[in-house]
Amino acid sequence: MPKFLFHYVLLPLLLLCSLSVRANDLTIEVVGGGTNRHAIALPEFGLESALPGGLTPIIQSNLARTGVFSFVDPNKVNNRPIDPAQIDYPAWLGAGTMSIAVGKVTAGAGGTITVEFHLFDAARKTRLTGASFSIQPNQSRQLAHRIADMIYEAITGKKGIFGTRIAYVIKHSANSYSLQVADADGANGFTLLRSSEPIISPAWSPEGGRLAYVSFESKKPVVYVHDVSSGSRRAVANFKGSNSAPAWSPDGSRLAVVLTRDGHSQIYAVSANGGEAVRLSNSNAIDTEPAYSADGSRIYFTSDRAGGPQIYVMGAGGGSAQRVTFEGNYNVSPTPAPDGTALAFVRREAGRFRVMVQETATGQANYVTDTHYDESPSFAPNGQMLVYASEQGGRGVLFTVTRDGSTKTRLTTSGGDIRAPVWGPYPR
Repeated sequence: MPKFLFHYVLLPLLLLCSLSVRANDLTIEVVGGGTNRHAIALPEFGLESALPGGLTPIIQSNLARTGVFSFVDPNKVNNRPIDPAQIDYPAWLGAGTMSIAVGKVTAGAGGTITVEFHLFDAARKTRLTGASFSIQPNQSRQLAHRIADMIYEAITGKKGIFGTRIAYVIKHSANSYSLQVADADGANGFTLLRSSEPIISPAWSPEGGRLAYVSFESKKPVVYVHDVSSGSRRAVANFKGSNSAPAWSPDGSRLAVVLTRDGHSQIYAVSANGGEAVRLSNSNAIDTEPAYSADGSRIYFTSDRAGGPQIYVMGAGGGSAQRVTFEGNYNVSPTPAPDGTALAFVRREAGRFRVMVQETATGQANYVTDTHYDESPSFAPNGQMLVYASEQGGRGVLFTVTRDGSTKTRLTTSGGDIRAPVWGPYPR
């Protein structure tokens, strides 16, 4: 069996089978040094301590992972504003503040709470964004994500991703695996599926309501589509041989899958509701890991048709393929950015597996990770960050990294082993 297929199909599976895990909440630790540009102050919102986890700590944690912000220490300024009229602009400017967010929490009717939030340009004293929200107390974390999204968009002009979700696979014991869904920061995780057999290759549908994945529950790999809200699911690729590596078309109507029903791994298209499969690739090599381009016109994939694993692209309807990667002799796991401006993939070089990002406009590819065994890169829906899996201390952990590689954040569990992360789309 070619080495690239072993490493990116069998080896993660063997690691899942060999390592035990406790399903604890994910925690966040920023381990990269990033270039922080925009100095923002986030003094504690009035009465936010009454909410689980508060608001400003979650907002700051979200913004820190982007590599865009630095944070002014509120303890260095003798001013604790919770209303715009209370902001001492000269004091905050003296501390290097470029923008300042203020807010307060008040009790509402029927057990609800009201959160008022404003973001101001410290030099111009102008309001950049803000709103008033009425929520239940248990919705405070989601609101913190929304406020972070508003701040990020007001400062960068790009849409935030803190209200999105990730999915990943975790192993609980020798015969217990689960497919997990969590917020983009790793909190609020829940189990979508538990199985006594391995689960691999989760993939979000474009609207964010369904997950495709591969389950071995019938003692062979079968592709399922699972509705996240209702919990209903169905097998959509259960042909003779192996059924693996599902990838959604941008319109959500079909999946590209890898089947061995004709003797060796080739790429096919199948309806998201199941049905007959249409062969797309036609080679004597192993073609695997399909991924649709952002506009749905092409499919990227990994193949050893040139002797070693490289990335190729073909039309979404099949046909001839063109090679995409030429540097290095081992490039796998293509993942196009949602806006079509970049392609992430994994390169092996000097025994290390690292995530690369290749810019579409220039063709320039750069390393964005620096550990030894990195896999499964997946772009955030705004294309500015990625989530990926790595290995530390003999177990799988998750990281996020900015597109330029400047800021890396570890999402980890105590004694756990996590694999195959995928970042979900914006909710519709």
